[in-house]
Amino acid sequence: MDRVLRHAIEQGLDPVTAIQMMTINTAEHFGLSKEIGMIAPGRWADVVLVKDLNKFKADLVIAKGQVIADSGKWKVGLPKFGYPSWATKSVKLKRPLKAEDFKVVVPSPPARGSGVRANVIGVIENQAPTKHLTFDLQPVDGEIQADNERDLAKVALVERHKGTGGITLGLVSGFGFTSRCAVASTVAHDSHHMIVVGTDDESMAVAANSLAKCGGGQVAVKNGKVIGQVELKIAGLMSTEKADAVAKKAAVLLKGFKTCGCQLNNPNMQLSLLALVVIPELRISDQGLIDVTKFKFVPLLEG
Repeated sequence: MDRVLRHAIEQGLDPVTAIQMMTINTAEHFGLSKEIGMIAPGRWADVVLVKDLNKFKADLVIAKGQVIADSGKWKVGLPKFGYPSWATKSVKLKRPLKAEDFKVVVPSPPARGSGVRANVIGVIENQAPTKHLTFDLQPVDGEIQADNERDLAKVALVERHKGTGGITLGLVSGFGFTSRCAVASTVAHDSHHMIVVGTDDESMAVAANSLAKCGGGQVAVKNGKVIGQVELKIAGLMSTEKADAVAKKAAVLLKGFKTCGCQLNNPNMQLSLLALVVIPELRISDQGLIDVTKFKFVPLLEG
């Protein structure tokens, strides 16, 4: 939130107004203004000291009278907590995945010289909605291949809660991959199955199996090798590590996206939204592709 605060101030919002919106307004909304909001007897001693309100970099953070952070460094220890196995072993695959699991096979090969029409998820940068695109494609040996020149990648939703072995395949455009690569995430709103996007079947299998092995998270793979990974062991959604460690891994992960050719502003968020079946236009689910605008399932391939 401090990043959001700095951005708001950079856009011209008065610093005091911005801080008010982030602090006392929220406290009053949730009925906490009798406990926080001022330095006085009976109130929590929550204090943030900054040298420059316009840049707003927290120099000292005090929570309930205890110094929590000083000059950007964490100053207190965190209590150890044991998590149950059902939370830390939430990625259940029926078996390790193989490259063959990500082949998009044309059910009925078209006549020679003719192609098929594919329903494709179109990513819109910095937005949650997607576009419902259609691509005319030519099968190769009865399969639909990813195509970097046309910015066309495969997407797979892998059921990971019950280990049914279910895999839904689709196609997506907008990630801009330029190499043999794959990215995957167990953060996939709202059902949080595993989402894998890639241009190389072998790399997609490596990405999926890597997340299964570490208990979930996000990963980038290039030429079959992991080049960035954030482990989210709690339900495949949250980390057991400290924030600074997670931040470093997240930076490596995002660098991995770029190494694969993706130049999106927030690619891991775009990845996690591909299965959000409550927002138009086209999404992928464990039941198939969904045209959210028309409230109906659509086939991946037509014609």
